[in-house]
Amino acid sequence: MKLSSESERQAFQLGCAVGLGFTQPLGQMRPGGMGRILAVSGSDRDIERGLLEMGFVEGARIEVLHHGWLRRDPLAVRINQTMTVALRRCEANAVLVGPLLDQEPEALAVRLGEPALS
Repeated sequence: MKLSSESERQAFQLGCAVGLGFTQPLGQMRPGGMGRILAVSGSDRDIERGLLEMGFVEGARIEVLHHGWLRRDPLAVRINQTMTVALRRCEANAVLVGPLLDQEPEALAVRLGEPALS
């Protein structure tokens, strides 16, 4: 399979990562889940532009803080540990999130409910 451009190659790699379960749309993450934004793309260009203007850019760190109780809408998310934003699920699904690879072992242990090593 020959991919003609760099953007096609990146889209193919993202698709493979989604299939393996390493990435997921922001709308499917659970409260407390953290990750890095890999891509912002949606069928509606206005939603995509609005998300980018709010700080949902590639590489930004994201954490899901809360889900609403009615149909789990809206979601409260924190971007880069500085700004908190509420999104509808349809908007959140336009944000593709991958794993955080820079977390320290102690932070991972505490997040998973295990005692931290001293």
